[in-house]
Amino acid sequence: MLADALEHLVRGIVDNPDDVQVTARPARRGELLELRVNPADLGRVIGRAGRTARALRTVVGSLTTTPVRIDVVDVDRR
Repeated sequence: MLADALEHLVRGIVDNPDDVQVTARPARRGELLELRVNPADLGRVIGRAGRTARALRTVVGSLTTTPVRIDVVDVDRR
């Protein structure tokens, strides 16, 4: 559910919504959501000084009572 919510939010922000991928994995302290976007949209997802990424983390974090970590993965640096 959290992965779907994050994917929906990010698809509304980016220019290439078909390239958005969210992978959910269990982590040691909660759940880890890995977000992959088109490299051209990376700046749009992070935002100025990380404001957009912080807002996405806040919104998704408010949907659950368990800890959630969201990582924006740079696909060029795999």
